Amino acid sequence: MNKYFEFIVEKEDAKKRLDLFLTEKIDDISRNYIQKGIEEGWIKVNGKTSKANYKVKSGDLIIAEIPEPKKYSIDPEPIPLDIIYEDSDIVVINKPRGMVVYPAPGNYSGTLVNALLYHTKDLSGINGLIRPGIVHRLDKDTSGVMVVAKNDKAHRNLVMQFKEKKVKKTYLALVFGVISEEKATIDAPIGRHPLKRTEMAVVENGKRAVTHFKVLERFKNFTLVEVNLETGRTHQIRVHMSFIGHPVLGDPLYSKKKNPFNIKGQALHSYKLGFWHPSTDKFVVFEAPLPEDIKQILDFLRKE
Repeated sequence: MNKYFEFIVEKEDAKKRLDLFLTEKIDDISRNYIQKGIEEGWIKVNGKTSKANYKVKSGDLIIAEIPEPKKYSIDPEPIPLDIIYEDSDIVVINKPRGMVVYPAPGNYSGTLVNALLYHTKDLSGINGLIRPGIVHRLDKDTSGVMVVAKNDKAHRNLVMQFKEKKVKKTYLALVFGVISEEKATIDAPIGRHPLKRTEMAVVENGKRAVTHFKVLERFKNFTLVEVNLETGRTHQIRVHMSFIGHPVLGDPLYSKKKNPFNIKGQALHSYKLGFWHPSTDKFVVFEAPLPEDIKQILDFLRKE
């Protein structure tokens, strides 16, 4: 059954984005679902469809007729997992490039969560049905180390560590061009791209994003860098490296350069992850080797 809402914008709410205004007014419906409703025409302003970033005006009549979100079951699937470490609190995974971390509309199978549900019944429930155990994520086409929580206590502990920047995240990236500096820091705010909704960008009103990198190897037209994140913004490494003119090889969003090696997805790998174990309180570090195709590319470049 659809939910019907009707609002007249008061002076104190004027100039708010339409999606933010409705998120504040309607309980138990996410901003993403509101945005979907705006796109699909369930929501009208003064009888007309609008955009999520429309700034509401005093006196606007907003009518929202929102269908109930569909309920989905997430099924366990016998997908092989590369498990680096496991105990009663955590599972540390080497996620392959091409695997989505958790289900989303239109993609309810083949994800890391589907594989985890088959592997173990012990996953934290804090993130609900769709994201059991998921404390952090990697992009679909980024490979490497991830930690998953097997109970709520471990989940809360790990989330707090990420929030308080106690987690050490180290990546390896093969980028276009020859970087002259030995090491550098990129401190540039990241937010949603003003024109391309699926992309992030360095924007003036974005959230602070800090990326540290150092050069490991230089080649004729590429550079292998080690990257450490001080913050954890969406697509941060990919956006920042593109911003300084050295996009990641194979990046489908942020590199306009040709992909001479036809690598599927970006040559970006979560190489090392360090955190305080939620039960022992000892600092532990886990590593995942580079995927074979990136190793082969590096071998080829070394022979040039």
